[in-house]
Amino acid sequence: MRYCFDLDGTICTQERDYAMARPLLPMIERVRDLFAAGHSIVIMTARGSETGLDWRPVTEAQLEAWGVPYERLVTGKPAADVYVDDRAAAPWSVMPSQHVCVVAEIGINHQGSLETALALIEKAKEAGADLVKFQKRTPRLAVPRDQWEIQRETPWGTVSYIEYKEQLEFGEAEYDAIDRYCRERSIGWFASPWDVEAVEFLKRYDMPLVKVASASITDGALLGAIRSMGKPVVLSTGMSTMEEIERAVEVLGESLVVVCHCNSTYPCPPEDLNLRVIETLRRRFPNVAIGYSGHETGLSTSVAAVALGATFIERHITLSRAMWGTDQAASVEPQGFERLVRDIRVLETALGDGEKRVTAGELPALQKLRGVRS
Repeated sequence: MRYCFDLDGTICTQERDYAMARPLLPMIERVRDLFAAGHSIVIMTARGSETGLDWRPVTEAQLEAWGVPYERLVTGKPAADVYVDDRAAAPWSVMPSQHVCVVAEIGINHQGSLETALALIEKAKEAGADLVKFQKRTPRLAVPRDQWEIQRETPWGTVSYIEYKEQLEFGEAEYDAIDRYCRERSIGWFASPWDVEAVEFLKRYDMPLVKVASASITDGALLGAIRSMGKPVVLSTGMSTMEEIERAVEVLGESLVVVCHCNSTYPCPPEDLNLRVIETLRRRFPNVAIGYSGHETGLSTSVAAVALGATFIERHITLSRAMWGTDQAASVEPQGFERLVRDIRVLETALGDGEKRVTAGELPALQKLRGVRS
């Protein structure tokens, strides 16, 4: 089995092509699991630059810091089964290369309550999500000026749209608490910044990746600021044409981008999901990981996205779909999210590697039923 991982939140599926990286959960425990299972694995470290990667064996001191026995390490050249990219200070991800990253999008379903946000993180962790995601805005920059004074009924009474957006927004104290809690619970978090000021705000946190919201795909200045963060970027493509997607990928660069098929209808009816776009994106961007950000009400279509080749699945999570808020109807409650993760993990195993072979379980039937054998 081939394992490839690095320390800045990406996993390489082809050692010769770093552009095939895709973001995953920080799980150094998987290193220990691999060694405990008796795998002989070659680990390399790398320093990245625009001209390429300088590969070298991992050091004994690095392994000691991770609790991995050095005597089980086999060093080698870049044709190794496992790579480590040490541009970050600590390991972010260790997964078998077929692992699908499942993200629980909290978004604004916290309704401005830190207590609710932490409860959603806990539910996402219990459900088996790899990461949780938030949204970060500077409302007076991100909200179009002509929308500010529109009156809206909210749990805080009738307020203007800009007041409503400001009421939902978390600041430094809340994000510090979110960051601490996620580290305590061993689940990674990231966010989608909706303006350049939000990008600068998020730079203070050691997020494994960052997301471009569908609404921001044509904002060249924001795309450039997000690229400057130097993190893997998830690009959501709702409300977008193929030409707009291509321009965004060109700005962000293919090296660390995940392109997610998405429809921005909340909730999206099945006839508008058009899941075969996942296959279209795989053909159009052969060196880019393809994902799916779903806003439908069921679970089966998100699982089907994995069967079509999506390696990154994002769904909104909520404590209850009956709660107030624009995203609740397109969200998944905790028990449903647990079923979603379970079914995706089953499908990962069931998809296999595509090589036709006689399995061990078939051998008794082969002996019993086949009279003429090759």
